[in-house]
Amino acid sequence: MKATQNGSRGRPDFLLLILTLLLLGFGLVMVFSASSSVAKVSFDDSLYFIKRQFMWAGLGTLIMLFMMNMRYQVYKKAFMLLFIPVIIMLILVPFVSESINGARSWFGIGSLGIQPTEPAKLALILYLGALISKKEEKFRDFKKGLMPVIVIVGFICALIMMQPDLGSCLVIATCAAIMILAGGANLKHLFLAGSALALLAAAVIGIWMAANPEGWQYRIDRFTAFTDPLADAQGTGWQMVSSLQALGHGGITGAGFGESVQKLHYLKYAYNDFIFSIIGEEFGFIGSSIFLLFYLLFLWRGLIVALRCPDQYGTIVGVGIVGLIATQAFINIGGVTKAIPMTGVTLPFISYGGSSLLVCLMCMGVLLSVSRESNKADNKSSNTANNSRTTAATKRTSSL
Repeated sequence: MKATQNGSRGRPDFLLLILTLLLLGFGLVMVFSASSSVAKVSFDDSLYFIKRQFMWAGLGTLIMLFMMNMRYQVYKKAFMLLFIPVIIMLILVPFVSESINGARSWFGIGSLGIQPTEPAKLALILYLGALISKKEEKFRDFKKGLMPVIVIVGFICALIMMQPDLGSCLVIATCAAIMILAGGANLKHLFLAGSALALLAAAVIGIWMAANPEGWQYRIDRFTAFTDPLADAQGTGWQMVSSLQALGHGGITGAGFGESVQKLHYLKYAYNDFIFSIIGEEFGFIGSSIFLLFYLLFLWRGLIVALRCPDQYGTIVGVGIVGLIATQAFINIGGVTKAIPMTGVTLPFISYGGSSLLVCLMCMGVLLSVSRESNKADNKSSNTANNSRTTAATKRTSSL
């Protein structure tokens, strides 16, 4: 109570912090389970992938705690320190990186790799949050409010499509749309702008496919595998068929932890894009459902924290972070279960990948920082209400 009266910050949301750490821990366990056999054959070290993931998890947790203890208003003023380097990396990566599965998305630094698209997600959230909250009521005006935001998002998406990385582009565009809605944009303007951008994107993709058939053939094969994976079960449909077989093998109760068959060199990237298939195989329908409910609780708590924030910037940034994680999880799980076409997006906190995990934990650091201001506001309101009740009781006693 004294801390609140002195103007210090509130405590971080304990439930959100615990849920984040539990998701992180479960992700490490599943990366070990899904990658140990591949790591043993490829690197003669069954712990190869989990050691690297553990390193990124430790680093990310330290950064999350550091960012949690900074006032989130700092990011409103200093977002350019992240945004400008990210733009430079996005411009350079298609020209200096090696092609992997038809995409040039990685900077190689020794045995490590950095994917600029991942920090671009957080940088764009901080940028849009600052821009939208600064415009306030002007944001409902198309030319002065919505148009600059659309130009920025379109520019980032265009840079990402140069790699090309359709999955990340969809994630960023969806996240931006959620933030625009949270900022109070005119729905009519948003619909017209979205329609125009969709037509423009279709035209650009068509031209890019004609100019770069090698890079797009991999994505066309993925879409073909989605429509009818059994048509080429030994080729383009192999991954989807193996993923569905893993889920089917899990049944109701699962094969048991560590007992997955598909991870034994049948399902490629079982520790990365397809890790949810391994969760389904080892823990079954019941275990997968519990995991999804847990994930939904995590997202719900994050959204509550964002909506409780006393200022618009914190709310928009918080909603953007929750929207980013939710969108990415939906695309990943929808892809591996054949609900939607597979786009190669990781499952936040669970899939193997240092860049993705690090950025997810940085995002949670920002959101937990927002929660401290939200809790401060709640404590202040509670103290005000208590003081009012005490004053009223004192007056009644005096009158008696």
